[in-house]
Amino acid sequence: MKLVKIVLKNLFRHRLRTILTMLGIATAVMAFGLIRTIVGAWNAGVAAAAANRMITRQSVSFIFPLPLPYRQQIARVPGVTAVSWANWFGGVYGDPNDFKNFWPRLAVDAETFYDLYPEYQVPPDQLAQFRKERNACIIGRKLAAQHGFKIGDVITMEGDIFPGRWEWVVRGSTRAGTRPWTRPKCSSSGTTCTSRCGHGSQVAPWRPVGSSCEWNHRRDAARRDRRRRAVREFARADQDRDREGVPAGFVAMSSAIITSLQVISVVIVGIILLVLANTIVMAVRERTREYAVLKTLGFTARHLIALIFGESLLIALCGGLLGLALTFPMVAGFGKALPTFFPIINVAPLTIGLALGAALIAGAVAALFPATRVVRTPIVTGLRMVG
Repeated sequence: MKLVKIVLKNLFRHRLRTILTMLGIATAVMAFGLIRTIVGAWNAGVAAAAANRMITRQSVSFIFPLPLPYRQQIARVPGVTAVSWANWFGGVYGDPNDFKNFWPRLAVDAETFYDLYPEYQVPPDQLAQFRKERNACIIGRKLAAQHGFKIGDVITMEGDIFPGRWEWVVRGSTRAGTRPWTRPKCSSSGTTCTSRCGHGSQVAPWRPVGSSCEWNHRRDAARRDRRRRAVREFARADQDRDREGVPAGFVAMSSAIITSLQVISVVIVGIILLVLANTIVMAVRERTREYAVLKTLGFTARHLIALIFGESLLIALCGGLLGLALTFPMVAGFGKALPTFFPIINVAPLTIGLALGAALIAGAVAALFPATRVVRTPIVTGLRMVG
């Protein structure tokens, strides 16, 4: 108990320096937590992909179509239970420089697409109306809340892949739901806009007619591999992606950015260490004579190590907890600013553990050298030191 009192008194002998050190650690922990959360949210689509779905797309880019006859050939592959198709429509809504105006826009087969994506829950009456009208669209509920879209509103877009001015009538909205044979949530269902495929293919007859093909299958790995080989027999130039393959393909497009963020998160741990080490080294140097006096009074090396490590770990703990407290509102604000790119963004328990663990490890490492130096310094030498 006496050692704890001494640690607490030493902690605030230089209040400004201690507070600034805690704030520096808090800022680094907050940045670490935010970066880790962004990387995790960016990869969320891969983890949330349904295990019983496979997607085939054109090998160059998903905006290039596959021949529609592939649909019938894929449907005849043993084990395939359903087939649908979709086109990336693209288009520009509002200010193209505003991230809020970008969201996934797909032209889909209205009759079959939502059967293969049961996690996109649409009220039956809205889905029926969507299937009746050629210029109808269905949007995610988050997207509707963000832009104030309502049923019956007209969304006007300037085409890029399909040139022209397009008007889509909102006929329904989706929400992420649960089914016993799918993942609990779909990471993009709240910010996706789907329209009927027929509209796009009708107005652009000069483009090759095609789509990306999607189908359900069982979880049996051996049967899945046989089906993939069967698909390659007639789609050698294309890519079939099992389960998380297509979401992973999107993530791979920005792999350099993700890798850079991961490297930065490691560098931040080094920053925490340097900030804290500087404070502890200065504090121990100033108290060298005091530690020599404590030795003469009977304090052992274990007591001195406990004093130095206790102060360092306490500073690291306080800074880490403050940084974690700041991480949650930062993540919430980031997700609100970019809801399309990060429809689901939460601070994971693993991120909390890593951030707090990094701060505590930095605190232990920062105290290692000063504690060793104090223990090895002879009493006479210590008494001669002037901090």
